[in-house]
Amino acid sequence: MIAVLSADLLSSSSYPRELLENSIVRLNSEFNSLAKLTRQASEFEIYRGDSFQGIIYEPSKALLFALRIKTAINSLHLENEKMNRSFKRQADLRIAIGIGTYDFKRPSIPESNGQAFQFSGRTLDEMKSDNRKIGLKTPNSNINEEFNASLLLLDTLSEKWSTASAEVIYYLLKEFKETEIAAELGISQSAVNQRKKAAGWEAIDVLLTRYNTVINQHFSHEQ
Repeated sequence: MIAVLSADLLSSSSYPRELLENSIVRLNSEFNSLAKLTRQASEFEIYRGDSFQGIIYEPSKALLFALRIKTAINSLHLENEKMNRSFKRQADLRIAIGIGTYDFKRPSIPESNGQAFQFSGRTLDEMKSDNRKIGLKTPNSNINEEFNASLLLLDTLSEKWSTASAEVIYYLLKEFKETEIAAELGISQSAVNQRKKAAGWEAIDVLLTRYNTVINQHFSHEQ
């Protein structure tokens, strides 16, 4: 079993050139970083300039990876607007996780196929009409029902993030301590803590733990 992430940047045609370029650079940087976190390196490929697909060989890490990518993009801000980092984020994406078999391997990820690819691609299409930002589909209907509700709540929570909130969540997902985040961003630890609480980190952490437990119980990269 593998996990496939399918995603596209939202309203990318309206992005200023600098923001679109920064988004692509940030995505590639994050892909390289995430590839080092699993025994078999995850693979990602950008296509059409504003979409990507990725293969994660440890499905239990898929939600973490999706949120790392999401917050990396949500925290982007243009150079001339750095003073407004607490304002509404300028870049966002829609991302679908599919967990299943890997039946047809090709050198190019978009040319590959299998259950995980189909689940991910179809879920991404369905999310467009539902105005969802993150979704999950597996062969297990009970798991799908549980996380459909959980991820809807996550959508509601993340819609309230500013670029500053997303930035703090990003570093928490990288397991930085509050003091380390404060040093990285040049702000006080109390400011980090306030942004952490405002962004709903405790609920996100619980969701990640639950996802990891459930997916490890039912799926693994050896299956």
